[in-house]
Amino acid sequence: MVWVPAIAEAALGTLAFFPFLKHRISISRWLKKPIQYPEKPPKQPLMILLPIWNEAKIIKQKLDSLSTNTEITCSLLVIDSASTDDSVTLVKDWIKENDSKFESIELIEMESRLGKTAAVHKALTHLKSSNFDGLVLMTDADATISKGTIDRMYGWFSQQEIGAVGARAIRSQSTGEESQYRDMFEMIRQGESNKDSTPFLEGSCMMWRLSSLDLSLLNLNSNADDAQIATAVRMAGLRSIFDEKASFTDVAPPTVDGQRRQKIRRAQGLQRLLKDHKKNPKIRGSGRFKKIFSIQHYMHVYSPILALGVGISALSRWVMVSVTGMPTGVDAAIHASLGVLELFCLTSWLCVRQGLRLPLLGKIGTILTGLEYLLIAQYNSFRGRTSHMWQQHSDTREIISKKN
Repeated sequence: MVWVPAIAEAALGTLAFFPFLKHRISISRWLKKPIQYPEKPPKQPLMILLPIWNEAKIIKQKLDSLSTNTEITCSLLVIDSASTDDSVTLVKDWIKENDSKFESIELIEMESRLGKTAAVHKALTHLKSSNFDGLVLMTDADATISKGTIDRMYGWFSQQEIGAVGARAIRSQSTGEESQYRDMFEMIRQGESNKDSTPFLEGSCMMWRLSSLDLSLLNLNSNADDAQIATAVRMAGLRSIFDEKASFTDVAPPTVDGQRRQKIRRAQGLQRLLKDHKKNPKIRGSGRFKKIFSIQHYMHVYSPILALGVGISALSRWVMVSVTGMPTGVDAAIHASLGVLELFCLTSWLCVRQGLRLPLLGKIGTILTGLEYLLIAQYNSFRGRTSHMWQQHSDTREIISKKN
């Protein structure tokens, strides 16, 4: 009798996890052929876009940092999503005292908070209506861009095929789970970039050609605006790449629960992006990127549901054994083998959830925890709960303000 749930568990497990193994093997191969960094810098205007909402604790430090980060002549556009603190006043005061730090500085005040994607869309619409036709660097208030990063990212755009570039996140005060998560996904982004493009970049520090972005592709009722932009740039025929030598520092939520909430929100935004564009003709006709996008769609949308099926099958087998008694012979060997594998997976998952970093267990646990977050995100979407306007992690702002 244990054969039925055992076969179901094995079949669903293969369907759920084989794509991860397949993509990991592909990534290893792609990492061996890095993209060559161009020798000559481009000659294009640069606009720094800074979306803010209730950033009074850290906005002055952010503006000071941006004003001294690069020698490239650039302009600054700040868009405020109807902050309820002193953010706007502080920005205006800073502009009065430092108006010569940028070629031009502009502040847009939204009447109501509509989410970051809507704010970014409004800012970019304003730039296009002003006939700006250069590069846009988007950064978050809680991210400190490393010295040389803006110049490094800017340099990529002397290659006409490059449409968007993202930086590496250096997370301070992160748990073991966060570190393992970052290491794994940055490796994936680099491999995908080497092959063609990655659909996922970090909105805390990314740069793109404004002319390559079709604003109608941005879903204003969804988050993951950075991934939406990266994918839209690739759909325009240009590459979206990750550069591990460009970096920024931010503070991860100091609690496991805070980081969990952040990842579930991110997961929902990525799932929505992948679902929205799965059948888009521009994705289907994008050659190598189509394969990258398709496998990411499978891993983010189907694998979590299949993994749930694995868990249900395993539970059914244990219930069956508890009712009918311990099997013998071949059935016993199958049950014991699956039991050992289940114990390994359960231990990996629990260790990562508690922030414990262990070599082999960590990688498996990171995947399992990621599938958990993706499943919760799907459940939230099914219930009609969106994440495009989220509760700010005020504890990270407090930490940053004390550091400065």
